[in-house]
Amino acid sequence: MPRLSTWTLSVLPLLVLSVAYLAQSYISPLGPAPHLGFGLRWYGITFSSLVGHAQALVMSPFHALSKAQLALSGVAVDAAADVDPRPKFKRRIVAVGDIHGDLLNAHRVLQMARVVDEDGLWTGEVDVFVQTGDIIDRGDDTIALYEWLEELREQAHGMGGIMISLLGNHEWMNAIGKPAEYVFPSEVETFGSISKRQRAVTTGWLANIWASNYTTAARLPLHALLGPPNTDYPPPEDSQYQRANAGPLSHAAFSFVHGGLAPSYPNLQPFPSAINNISASLFHRLRSRDPQPPPHPPHAYPGLPAGTTREEARLYGSDGPLWYRGWAEEGDEARLCAQADQVLQKTGTRRMVMGHTPNLHSIVAKCGGKVLIIDTGISHAYGGVLSALSVEYTLEPVDGGGWREQEVVKALYADQDDELLAHATRDLAENELF
Repeated sequence: MPRLSTWTLSVLPLLVLSVAYLAQSYISPLGPAPHLGFGLRWYGITFSSLVGHAQALVMSPFHALSKAQLALSGVAVDAAADVDPRPKFKRRIVAVGDIHGDLLNAHRVLQMARVVDEDGLWTGEVDVFVQTGDIIDRGDDTIALYEWLEELREQAHGMGGIMISLLGNHEWMNAIGKPAEYVFPSEVETFGSISKRQRAVTTGWLANIWASNYTTAARLPLHALLGPPNTDYPPPEDSQYQRANAGPLSHAAFSFVHGGLAPSYPNLQPFPSAINNISASLFHRLRSRDPQPPPHPPHAYPGLPAGTTREEARLYGSDGPLWYRGWAEEGDEARLCAQADQVLQKTGTRRMVMGHTPNLHSIVAKCGGKVLIIDTGISHAYGGVLSALSVEYTLEPVDGGGWREQEVVKALYADQDDELLAHATRDLAENELF
C-alpha cells in the first residue's frame, strides 16, 4: 500500500474542513457551525493561502451566495467583496381567495396580480402564491382549474417560486360525501357521471392531489432566515431556525387558513403542524373507508366516518379553521383586535389571512391589517369584485448601520383602484438581528 506524503496528510484535513465550512454556509441561512470555523482558523496559522485556494476550488459557483449568507449571519465579510456584505432581501407574495369553479375569472385575477401572463403561464414576478381553498363547486371548471393550478405549481418550482394551496370547507365536504346543492349538473357532466365524480374526490385523482399538495393551514415566514413555508412556531428545540425565531423577526410571518383561526380553537401550537397533522389524519380516515359511501344524492349524506377522533371533529367544527367566521362579524373592534393579538402571538405571525366569508365589494382589513379576509366572490356564481392580496416585504441595510424592515400590504382589483391595507416599517439596530 503506498504511503501518504506528509504534505497530503497535512492538507487533506484542511480540504475537508473547507468543504464542510463552505457547504454549510451555502446550505444554512444561519451560517456555518462555529466549530468548523475554529478548525479552519487553527489551520490558517500555517496554511492561510491554501484556504483561499480550497474555497475557490470547491465553492466558486456559490461564492456570492455564501458571502450574502455569512453577512446576514453576522460573520465578518471583507468590505471589498464582490457582493454587498449586507444584502437587501425582498419577497413578493400574492394570495387569492375562493375561486369556486370559475377558470376565466381565476385567470383574470392571477394575470392582474402578475402571477401569470396572458397565456396563463407563471411569470416569475411573484415569489410565493397562496390560494386559500374552495376551488371546487358552484361552477363548471373544477377539472380545468385543478389541472391548470398543478401546471402552475410545476412552473413555479422550475423558476424558484413557491405555490401554497389550502383545503377549503368545500374540498372537505366533497371528500366527506357532499351536500348536493353546490354541485351543478353541468359540472357533473365534465366528470362523466356522479359516480365518477365521487370516485375522483374520495379516492381518485383529485383526492390524490389534495393529499399530496394541499394543507389546511399554512405559516409563511416573510424572511428566509425564519425557515421555509410551514416552519413551525414555536420551532422544536433542535431546529436550525430556533435562534432566528427567538429574535426580533420571530413573528415576521403570515398565517393562512380557509375559514379562520378561532381564539377558542385548542390546537394552535405548534403552528401549523398541529392543525395539519389532525387534517392529514382525518383525510386518511376518509380515504380509507371501505366501501366508500355512495353518491349524495340520491343517497344520504354520510357525515364524518366512524372512528373520527374528538380533535378531528373539532377541526371540522364551527370554530375550526375550515368554518370559523368570527373575524368577519361586526362587533366590539377593540375586543376583536385583542383576541387577534392573542392568536397571532400563539402562531408566531403578524397577520392572519383567510377566505370563506365573502364581501362582494372589497377585501376586508381589520385591526390595522392584522386580520385580512380576502374572499370577494370572484366566481361568477357570486358576481363579486375580482381581487388579490399583495404583500411586498423588504429587509435592507440602512446607511450608517442597522436595518429597515418594511411590509406593504395592498388589495389589488381588476376593475377598481388598488387599496393600501397596511404599511409597516421597523428599524433594527445592527446587532439586533443575530
